[in-house]
Amino acid sequence: MRGHLKVLGIESTAHTFSASLVTERDGVLTNAKDVYMPPEGSGIHPAEAAEHHLSVAVRVVHEALERRSERGSDIDDIDAVAYSMGPGLGPCLRVGAVTARTLSLSTGKPLVAVNHAVGHIELGCLLTGAKTPLVLLISGGHTMVVAHSNGIWRVLGETLDLTLGQLLDQMGRYVGFASPCGRKIEEAAAKSSRYLKLPYTVKGNDVSFSGVLTAAKKLVEGGASFEDVCYSLQETAFAITTEVTERALAFTGARELLVVGGVAANRRLSDMLEIMVTRHKATVKVVPPQFSGDCGAQIAWTGLLAFRAGEFLPRVSDSVVRQSWRLDTVRTPWRS
Repeated sequence: MRGHLKVLGIESTAHTFSASLVTERDGVLTNAKDVYMPPEGSGIHPAEAAEHHLSVAVRVVHEALERRSERGSDIDDIDAVAYSMGPGLGPCLRVGAVTARTLSLSTGKPLVAVNHAVGHIELGCLLTGAKTPLVLLISGGHTMVVAHSNGIWRVLGETLDLTLGQLLDQMGRYVGFASPCGRKIEEAAAKSSRYLKLPYTVKGNDVSFSGVLTAAKKLVEGGASFEDVCYSLQETAFAITTEVTERALAFTGARELLVVGGVAANRRLSDMLEIMVTRHKATVKVVPPQFSGDCGAQIAWTGLLAFRAGEFLPRVSDSVVRQSWRLDTVRTPWRS
């Protein structure tokens, strides 16, 4: 391997098709993306999202390669191609896998399979400077608190049903918004300060949001202000999340809390976490908003770390997809 590795990453787990170039020396060079937008009031339709990804894949990859700094970049200049093997929506994952496989075969470059959740964490560490953090991963596909131990990210608490992202999206779709709905829920919540009682469910150090969603929908049906419901929904769900995160912080004695995933962009949640970590003389580091959602950079950077540690597929034919792939089953030798 040469001195300064360069990796192209492909992300396609859900609504986003993205490609990114990263280098060992400079970090993220490019991060091109195109997002599938479902009709108003609808969630992601896997087959339609995959069709979208197929239609934009070539253009997005070219954008990632052509958005050059003075250093320049070219497909023949990369050291490896990384792709999101999972977890995610099967049809969407397959588009990314086929794109990466094609690039690997055409260039003769090694292929690296990346776990999407681990990608969120490793990119967050790169961009915030976090070293050994407790991690709160909150997105449409994940809600969990994890810490690294003995070569694996260990789960210290997670959702038993809906993720935070699903909670916000389903509430938004219920009133006619199209996914993703997090920003619209946040904007509505900011217009209210009236709390309406909602179920608060913590089981051990795991959380449950299905009861919160059902009760919030009933409030809307009963004529409650949508802004009041959104405010109450956020306050309840974020308080639940903050409680289990604080328990894990106290248990591990961590001095850094890293927040990654699409919901990390929510300002109210960040404020609550800031207040909490201060009591423990810790700091909270939140991934920059432009990288909080799904992106090729998380796959490219984690692929670079894995490739540098000797983790790549022995054969291109091994480039399968795994719709269910827990991050606590993924070896991370670069952190061992």
